[in-house]
Amino acid sequence: MTTTNNQIAKLAQRAYRIRRFALRMGEVQGQGYIGQALGWADVLAAAYCHAMNLRPQEPEWEGRDRFLLSHGHYAIAHYAALIEAGIIQESELDSYGSDDSRLPMSGMATYTPGMEISGGSLGQGLVIGVGMALGLKQKKNPAVVYNSMSDGELDEGSTWEAAMSAAHHKLDNLICLVDVNNQQADGPSGKVLGFEPLADKWTAFGWHVQRVNGNDLGAVVEAFDAARALKEAKPRVIVFDTLMGKGVPFLEQREKNHFIRVDTPEWQKALEILDQSQPYVQPEGAPA
Repeated sequence: MTTTNNQIAKLAQRAYRIRRFALRMGEVQGQGYIGQALGWADVLAAAYCHAMNLRPQEPEWEGRDRFLLSHGHYAIAHYAALIEAGIIQESELDSYGSDDSRLPMSGMATYTPGMEISGGSLGQGLVIGVGMALGLKQKKNPAVVYNSMSDGELDEGSTWEAAMSAAHHKLDNLICLVDVNNQQADGPSGKVLGFEPLADKWTAFGWHVQRVNGNDLGAVVEAFDAARALKEAKPRVIVFDTLMGKGVPFLEQREKNHFIRVDTPEWQKALEILDQSQPYVQPEGAPA
């Protein structure tokens, strides 16, 4: 499928709004996993606003594609994408992380429409994704399972057990999205536990592998399209190299940005920088 420049431009607006929603939620708490949200926004825009088959007003529709947030601490990014996709209302944004909110600081399926699993214990999403993809095949349901995960989850043995199982069962309805931002709570991911050559590892496990710049929206969209179009009976993985804090230079340059505490004036500064790079446009169909 050929994607036009106009379509990419529209997706860029969606990625920008996802970043903006995430920053606004971060401001509510004064802290959060903002670096990841800014870096992963292009992938989320391509997933939710281009690749996935969804019914926003019917989030539990049986025919929907499933998006598993294995890295549950990315919830702020996921909520921003769910708002942009129309599954959650923007009016809920100010409740982020509050008591009785449907938007807790870590993703929980029991609270949030569109949240397929409760993430947090890293390395579990792909395991669940394998079981879900197997179940959909047995039901002859054509839905696709997307598993979104962090590079830190490559440290977990369960991830590689699941990868081996997915190839064994020829799960061509499973697409794994790996965010390589090279940051973990304990430091640079590659120094905590080296995982390169990553593409070769996934290939050896029997997967179809692509590796692209996760902040090049055109390349991201092409990778999603290629994964969907592949005719081989094997699971697919897209490894995305992303920049933490993408779009806000003073956050991009922070030495430690796995979990960010931002001073009150800096939130407005971040929004202003983002708005200067791409002025805000109301999404289609949004109230004036």
